[in-house]
Amino acid sequence: MDNVGIILVMLLSTLGPSLVIAYVGASALKALARNPSASAKILQSMMIAFLCAEAIAVLALLVVYMLFK
Repeated sequence: MDNVGIILVMLLSTLGPSLVIAYVGASALKALARNPSASAKILQSMMIAFLCAEAIAVLALLVVYMLFK
């Protein structure tokens, strides 16, 4: 039962940031299709959103590791 709990918590802690990355990527592509001249600003905001989502995922996995150590 302990392994099932670890699997479920790890799934939930990585599913959220991965969905955020997918949504941000799709939105960035739509924005680039509408206005290609704003690519520098779109790229910058997209990278910041990616970094924040990845930081949340890494912190969540560290918390899971510390809880079930």
